[in-house]
Amino acid sequence: MPNLAPNDPAPHSTSAIAAQPSYIVLPRDSELVGKSYLTVLAFLVDHFKQIDAKVWLQRINDGKVHWQNGELINADTAYQATARVYYYREVQAETKVPFNELILHQDDDTIIVYKPHFLPVTPGGNYVNECLVHRLRIATQIDTVAPAHRLDKDTAGVMLMTTNPHTRHAYHQLFLDDNIRKDYQAIAKVTPEILTQLANNTGKLPLSWTVKNRIVAGKPSFTMQVVEGEANSHSEISLVAVNNGVGLFELSPITGKTHQLRVHMQSLGMPILHDRFYPTLQPKGPDNFDKPLQLLAKRLRFRDPISGIEQDVECQGLDLLAIS
Repeated sequence: MPNLAPNDPAPHSTSAIAAQPSYIVLPRDSELVGKSYLTVLAFLVDHFKQIDAKVWLQRINDGKVHWQNGELINADTAYQATARVYYYREVQAETKVPFNELILHQDDDTIIVYKPHFLPVTPGGNYVNECLVHRLRIATQIDTVAPAHRLDKDTAGVMLMTTNPHTRHAYHQLFLDDNIRKDYQAIAKVTPEILTQLANNTGKLPLSWTVKNRIVAGKPSFTMQVVEGEANSHSEISLVAVNNGVGLFELSPITGKTHQLRVHMQSLGMPILHDRFYPTLQPKGPDNFDKPLQLLAKRLRFRDPISGIEQDVECQGLDLLAIS
């Protein structure tokens, strides 16, 4: 994969404040279900229960909470239904991801970029500035960079980003209308049955599967599971190479459910190498930068809805020999 050299020889954590603000729309009275708030501060304290009231008061006193027009909010500012309140997320320790993104294509409306493993696309959890969007805004000096689709933090590969708010909807529509093709690669241990078939020539590469099943949220809710019922997910998966019991797979998600390819590989009895969610959820802990999830969004193909140009962009594939 491209550009995987660490940009920091000693990954570390530091306290961080988001460079870009988040916002929340203050609910209407009818949406509050028996609650009411006199001040913005009272709403923030009640809504974000995981954040201590003293923290919100300190943020307000430090000028880190404001209206959409930039006017600061103080501890006594009255609640205004439907107004946007902007604030800056903070974490005590933000992990630095020691791998670089790489811009593969850029025009007036889009950036097509390689996202490395471990780097989230947008802020979340323990990450406020260590995300693809923030890195690209710094690198390009374009503060309107936004993702056109999702890619898991643990997954690397090609992503489409938009830069022009006036044309952004056209790129979102590509995904809604299934007018974009995404091709992935994965590495997983091959089942003994398949290895036997290949060894005695009763099976021949490539071996292919059409996987259709029903995927719903599991327990905990950030994981997914297969249940009985009408299929809502569809992937085409092929085993194209094997070395020392480990296989290289090509995958095409026809639908776009959360963790779909990871769940579908598990359902075939071949969970993706270094997957911390499937088949067994691993204890929460720091990322192991030496063992990235072996799942890569290798190629993206679509007709640009603005320019009409056929885009076909890919990155370097997974290295089966390096794993084996």
